[in-house]
Amino acid sequence: MSKLLFEEETFGIIGTCMKVHKNLGSGFLESVYQEVLVKEFRKEEIPFEEQKKLNLYYEGEKLEKYFKADFLCYDKIIVELKSVAFLNKSLESQVINYLKATNKEVGLLINFGEKSLKWKRIINTTQS
Repeated sequence: MSKLLFEEETFGIIGTCMKVHKNLGSGFLESVYQEVLVKEFRKEEIPFEEQKKLNLYYEGEKLEKYFKADFLCYDKIIVELKSVAFLNKSLESQVINYLKATNKEVGLLINFGEKSLKWKRIINTTQS
């Protein structure tokens, strides 16, 4: 059985998100979960940058536009937070586009808006 890319790192991030969801439940704004995750990432010693400005590229050329990731963990995993009724394909597409445009390999789409924490682990298959 092959190992997942950044398996230990993503496991730690998701576990921390589960702890936050267990303690807060659903129903808060995304910004509340983000603030609490800052505290928990520090406790768990998960390296992160909050609201990290990431450059975008098109055909190898840097664009003037950029996007801000909710978190960039371990300097390589984009973490996008949501607090919505359910995750839909357009939210997944958003993370896929972020990965492609930033040349990052792994993204986590985390939704605190449902009764149970929902998450998707997304891999940039075009990353070279």
